Amino acid sequence: MMQKEKQLSLGVALLPILFLIVLLSLNVYYYGDDSLAGANQIALLLAAAFCTVLATKRGAKWEKLLEGIKNSISDALPALLILLVIGSLAGTWLISGIVPAMIYYGLQIVNPTYFLVAACIVSAIISLATGSSWSTIATIGVALLGIGQAIGMSEAMVAGAVISGAYFGDKMSPLSDTTNLAPAMAGTNLIAHIKYMTYTTVPSIVITLVLFLIIGLNLETKTSPDDIDVILTALQSKFNISPWLFLVPVIVIILIVKKTPAIPTLFAGTLLGAITAIVAQPTIILELGGSTDFFKAAFVSVIDAMSREISISTANEMINGLLSTGGMYGMLNTVWLIICAMCFGGIMEASGFLKRISNALMSLATNTASLVATTTGTCIFFNMTASDQYLAIVVPGKMFKNAYKDMELAPENLSRTLEDSGTVTSVLIPWNTCGATQAGILGVGTLTYLPFCFFNIISPLMTILYAVVGYKIKKLKT
Repeated sequence: MMQKEKQLSLGVALLPILFLIVLLSLNVYYYGDDSLAGANQIALLLAAAFCTVLATKRGAKWEKLLEGIKNSISDALPALLILLVIGSLAGTWLISGIVPAMIYYGLQIVNPTYFLVAACIVSAIISLATGSSWSTIATIGVALLGIGQAIGMSEAMVAGAVISGAYFGDKMSPLSDTTNLAPAMAGTNLIAHIKYMTYTTVPSIVITLVLFLIIGLNLETKTSPDDIDVILTALQSKFNISPWLFLVPVIVIILIVKKTPAIPTLFAGTLLGAITAIVAQPTIILELGGSTDFFKAAFVSVIDAMSREISISTANEMINGLLSTGGMYGMLNTVWLIICAMCFGGIMEASGFLKRISNALMSLATNTASLVATTTGTCIFFNMTASDQYLAIVVPGKMFKNAYKDMELAPENLSRTLEDSGTVTSVLIPWNTCGATQAGILGVGTLTYLPFCFFNIISPLMTILYAVVGYKIKKLKT
């Protein structure tokens, strides 16, 4: 006789999440920043196994749970493919000089009178180009912090400006893993997601820049351009820097505007970056290729840039950290994390656990404003408890996906809210991997720089404000 599934209580439905939170907390405690290198993936699989035990004890069939995993991973497959292509694009854009050129021209925006504004803009440009707030903060962010201290600027203010800009770029860049993850969880595409984010993100960064401008105009500073000149000289000595290099990003932007699918667009950008490297950076090609045979060196250096870790050394140690990339190989850890998260999310969904939790939360969401506010609060809750920005996107994304559909709201509303609250608030929490990492890199306490991370504070408030006033709330097409 077939065993019937028992009625599910909210307490039981929450147990796998509580179990996951405990494991992730232990990971952060014992592994620190290295928890993303495998420990969190194992935690997700153990939590999935725990959920499986609970589900089968109440009558769920393994075949149904396995089907849930398959469907969940299938939903995330486009994002996984995009991440791999992004890895290869980052590699060819580095060796072609495209990213170094962005850094070179971006640094020249710096003006001592408006240093905080410039620091925010430079960080935004570099993060937008690389898709990584972490690498931006760890390299140029450290440099800007040193320059800021040299001109008498508060380290908390400079750190806040760097983090605000870096997370703006990370959030808006098609190269960012979170920017790809959020639409995958919500059920929309990358281009639509980025376009819809501009409505809340642009006002947030504008307000941020105005606040930094007001602060900067009321501070006395002394100029010290030597550090910037050293970086510019190091880049010029290694790469053939030219505005023509921006032709490739412009072509990619045009393809995006014309609504070309993300994977072909990014792959085209990868190939154009490879061609540009061969034409514009022959010295880099010969150096990385390890051969005097240019054809062999070009083939090896391009394939290596697309597939594996490479680094380019200059005379300046400050800039060397930014001139490295992991290619497709560097994305495998994120891919691994997403697959494990999809296993957990798939079982939670197939077992009915997510639906039970969503129903409880939905009692708080009676209209669009309360739904967006509840989603925002849930993302911040997971950043505080699970200590991981990916889970702050994945779990709420799974939980609220049907709720937005039931209210006839387009998935772009959910993906935007996930980024406005899940991505940017992670760095504001001391025990979150993002907060702990950036505080360690910059040497500034999380709670010290928090009051000046204007963009990160404004973003979740902005997304709630839009929902309250009903502005740019897209409905499902009927």
